[in-house]
Amino acid sequence: MPAQNHDPGPAVQFDGAAKTYPGGVTAVRGVTLDIAGGSFVALVGTSGSGKSTLLKMVNRLVEPSAGAVRIDGRAVDAEPAHLLRRRIGYVFQNVGLFPHLSVGENIAIGLRLSGERNHAARVAELLELVELSPDLATRMPDALSGGQRQRVGVARAIACEPRLMLMDEPFGALDPVTRDGLGKAIRALHDRMRLTTLMVTHDMAEALLLADRVLVMADGAIVADATPAELLAGRAGSAADALVAVPRDQAHRLAEIEARG
Repeated sequence: MPAQNHDPGPAVQFDGAAKTYPGGVTAVRGVTLDIAGGSFVALVGTSGSGKSTLLKMVNRLVEPSAGAVRIDGRAVDAEPAHLLRRRIGYVFQNVGLFPHLSVGENIAIGLRLSGERNHAARVAELLELVELSPDLATRMPDALSGGQRQRVGVARAIACEPRLMLMDEPFGALDPVTRDGLGKAIRALHDRMRLTTLMVTHDMAEALLLADRVLVMADGAIVADATPAELLAGRAGSAADALVAVPRDQAHRLAEIEARG
């Protein structure tokens, strides 16, 4: 089972990172940013703000048009992409388990690629780590609920003990109760393994509750960079205030309903 590490995960640096697609559509505009090792950072913004594009530059699912991305000072394109990705966990919405493989076989894909053969015990430990029964290892993905499949995706992502975790709208397709429980489990895993975690979400409440630092994107640029406390205090600018206003207004409306009851 992945043990608690004494050293935090790697730092991530963006140096003028930009992405313009054929046809002239610019998704990311020269982002320069340092993310400290061991931190949990949320990228938030409206649809089309560039947050997923920026995230995918880290594991080279998107290649920047200009600038550079580095992990602990080393350029991500200094080695073949498949070797880079073996050291980075990646979880995304509708996690994409292979339907013809069992849960255990899905989790063990990375272990098999790295040459590990006897991985049944490791798969069982990983399932327990994401709060699933080891008995699920023999089931097929279509026998699981959406929340269970997403937890299996997390187990697969941490199987090779990455120090850096990328999460792209990982809870977007889940119901609120499942989403909340999985968010808590992800934060606990981050703390236990001392990962560096970058998470894209459109849900500001989720970002405020899970992250140490929140980056707000608009039109391909970082327009706010603040802690949750700073965001709630209104010290991060108008774009951030507009996003914070949504969960705050919902909380006020719920309190009014409760008071009337």
